Amino acid sequence: MLRLRSAFATYPHTAALKHGRATSDRVAFDFEEVEPITRAFRRMVRTADFDLCEIAVTTLAQAHFYGKGLTALPVVVMRGFHHHALMCRLDSPLRGAADLAGKRIGVRAFSQTTGVWLRGILLDEYGVDHRDITWVTAEDAHLVEYEDPPNVVRIGAGQDLRTMLLNGEIDAGIALVGIDETKIRPVIADPDAAAAAWYRKVGAYPVNHVICVKTALLEANPWLAEELFRLFGAAKAAATEPSAEERFRALVGGDPLPYGLEANRAGIEICVRYAAEQGLVPEAYAPEVLFSAL
Repeated sequence: MLRLRSAFATYPHTAALKHGRATSDRVAFDFEEVEPITRAFRRMVRTADFDLCEIAVTTLAQAHFYGKGLTALPVVVMRGFHHHALMCRLDSPLRGAADLAGKRIGVRAFSQTTGVWLRGILLDEYGVDHRDITWVTAEDAHLVEYEDPPNVVRIGAGQDLRTMLLNGEIDAGIALVGIDETKIRPVIADPDAAAAAWYRKVGAYPVNHVICVKTALLEANPWLAEELFRLFGAAKAAATEPSAEERFRALVGGDPLPYGLEANRAGIEICVRYAAEQGLVPEAYAPEVLFSAL
């Protein structure tokens, strides 16, 4: 029995693995609960604390560039459309995304994958270049080797992006969790409709978090990738509650949380292309470079 030190969030589609309802006679898990799960991403790429870990696609691409020895499985455990995550104060003079040039936007980290998606969409759909915006961040990238570009500034001790948005110190924010929703509005009007139109236009279902494994373990155990893929599929099939992605079923059709490389190729390719265009990685790696061949 191969035991894997593991960290991933307890979603409806992963709960059966955590609770022993999806099992294997070849691999077992020693789980560590990490809250928020993004702290585990940082530990995986900085100190290699886990054998198997949830990871953001942008962090995965940077980990490949910096030689961290990680390979992803085509198991997407968290995804979504991001137009609604770009918010401003309720009384903001911003009339839409095109007004963001020259403004200050708060985001947890410049490398945060939701921010990568939104910066790419801002350029492709609204003509707003990320280099024309000052990005105000609360923390650095998970990869300690990466340095933010010159138009990224860090908040000081005691500052908070949510408070800064409400006080007018920044013009907009991306995915600022815990903010009073009665005091903010989306920058993009009718963001759900805008996201649906974008999806129909580009055909990409955005990918955020996947599962990665230490490459050395996959090489030493050629059966492991396939067995893990089977286990995550079994856990999803054994889910007793709907996933958050269920709300996208009417838009994407079929399975709102598909696993497998081909089902996710477009979402992976565009995310990594956006990361490359924004200087987070030197090139847009093909999915086969980052993901295990099953």
